[in-house]
Amino acid sequence: MLHWLKKLDPLIVIILSAVLIAIIFPAQGRFAELFSYGVKLSIALLFYLYGARLSTREALDGLKNWKLHLTVLSFTFVIFPLIGLGLQPLTHLLGSQLYLGILYLTLVPSTVQSSVAFTGMAKGNVAGAIVAASVSNLAGVVLTPLLVFLLMGNSNNGESVSIDISVFMDISLQLLVPFILGQLTRPWVARLAASKATKIVDRGSIAMVVYSAFSAGMVEHIWSAIAPWQIITLIIFSVLLVSFMLFLSKKIGALLRFNRKDTIAISFCGSKKSLASGLPIAAIIFPSTNLSILILPLMIFHQVQLIICSWLAGRYARE
Repeated sequence: MLHWLKKLDPLIVIILSAVLIAIIFPAQGRFAELFSYGVKLSIALLFYLYGARLSTREALDGLKNWKLHLTVLSFTFVIFPLIGLGLQPLTHLLGSQLYLGILYLTLVPSTVQSSVAFTGMAKGNVAGAIVAASVSNLAGVVLTPLLVFLLMGNSNNGESVSIDISVFMDISLQLLVPFILGQLTRPWVARLAASKATKIVDRGSIAMVVYSAFSAGMVEHIWSAIAPWQIITLIIFSVLLVSFMLFLSKKIGALLRFNRKDTIAISFCGSKKSLASGLPIAAIIFPSTNLSILILPLMIFHQVQLIICSWLAGRYARE
């Protein structure tokens, strides 16, 4: 049991802890209102540190491998969303809110830390993975809300997911402006941003988003609508989707004549979705009463992708 716990992703432990606290002590009333302001501040701080950590020169140099980055972006913001739209029949099986959560997970950016780590473990193009994943996250600040607006705003299946143009102003104030400020102040705070401070804020902001969302779900009694078989179905779905995207990215990498190292980077960057970026963006876009169910598929998908990609990276390393 202890061996299994040591292997569990620390982020998942943090998320499960936040969920447990929300179940026992959900945020309510004035405290919930004040806590929501704290969530917004933590998200702004996180993207400020992201901006301060990213080296502008390294990013510009890495953009020279434009073919690799364009391929990753195509997987993240074209192929994934098309799959999400094609999965609409799942509405009849899982319900409209969980389907919208699945659709949302297909719209978020790729991961950065795990994509780079798995690419390095598999002896792929690490520099390409760093830039591809970073570009995906930067593009996601604009593209994810835009795709949500286009694909989810008018297709609610009777549910109240209200999205309007003011979302882009909120995204700009909470994500883009702090990121740009981070870039501008990078000469003075780069060392701090590269330290453990970013990881602490990263995981702390995710925990706050999850706690806030699940508290709202508890107060509104939303979780009584989720059955165990639906959770099991989401796990099976996540295994199938991750496996398919890894297979597809490898095949397309070969068809486009990428070398082995680039193909590995494309596979790990193009098949994954970021919980670290997806939750803060969701917290800005969606009402708190809808958020707890909408983010559930992304939370499950995140853990499944880590397990499968960890195994695959080890296999690549042995080849």
